[in-house]
Amino acid sequence: MSSSLPLHSQHQRTYHDNKFVYPVLSRRSKGISIGINLNPDKICNFDCIYCQVDRREESETRFVGTEQLIQELDHMLKFVLSGEIYQDPKFSEVPAELRRLNDIAFSGDGEPTTYRNFDQIVKDVAALKRKHSASDVKMVLISNASMFHRASTQAALAVFDVNQGEIWAKLDAGTEDYFKTIDRTKIRFSQVLDNLLLAAEQRPIVIQSLFMLVDQQPPSDKEIDAYCSRLNEIVAAGGQIKLVQVYTIARRTAEEYVASLSTAQVDEIARKVTAQTKLPVEVYYGNAD
Repeated sequence: MSSSLPLHSQHQRTYHDNKFVYPVLSRRSKGISIGINLNPDKICNFDCIYCQVDRREESETRFVGTEQLIQELDHMLKFVLSGEIYQDPKFSEVPAELRRLNDIAFSGDGEPTTYRNFDQIVKDVAALKRKHSASDVKMVLISNASMFHRASTQAALAVFDVNQGEIWAKLDAGTEDYFKTIDRTKIRFSQVLDNLLLAAEQRPIVIQSLFMLVDQQPPSDKEIDAYCSRLNEIVAAGGQIKLVQVYTIARRTAEEYVASLSTAQVDEIARKVTAQTKLPVEVYYGNAD
């Protein structure tokens, strides 16, 4: 490897000459994930304090070239499915059990559902999956849930539902104040909660929750209790949560006053979530230990 960092911590949004499509070894996917970046302009309706994207830096690309994106994904699918990717020095040491294409993930430098033609892009990606006979490869949407109420987003989610899709939705807080501190957005916390329920009423979703040290302080017990209450409220209202991912920072962040929780701290939060919600929980650790 060219870097001493774990490969799962190296999530660069570019790959060689590509502008929109990039491969990563994903610790949560347990294999290779092909990322699609619909926000190369670095514009996002959240400005999370733990994000690796420095939105103060000027972006190289300010728009999405749909035709180029589809061409890049077409070539990337062939590159990964053929196994040619493991000849690349960056991926040559990937363990045999992780040498699998797990998913195509809509993620990147901002919130993918804010892209104006998101539903059409999702349809085009599903068509490429069929072209490459990759029906078992998941399509994953990694989202802050802020735009789930839009008709175009609802149409896109319906495409996910019939194409081995999963919705991984962010929930980093239990209270409005902590939500504003962590996610730094003008969007109301209640809107995010309503949208999580809207999505979860229609299909089982994965909740992604990143907890961290802020000025060397972990989230309070009261905050974690409130977070568990929000999860329970979604389920009580008819929402389906198939998994809660509790994790912490594993990559360098744009803000220097945030840091990873220790393994023990992550485990303690996961224990509380399991005890208070009875939901399945997976944990992912950072580089603090």
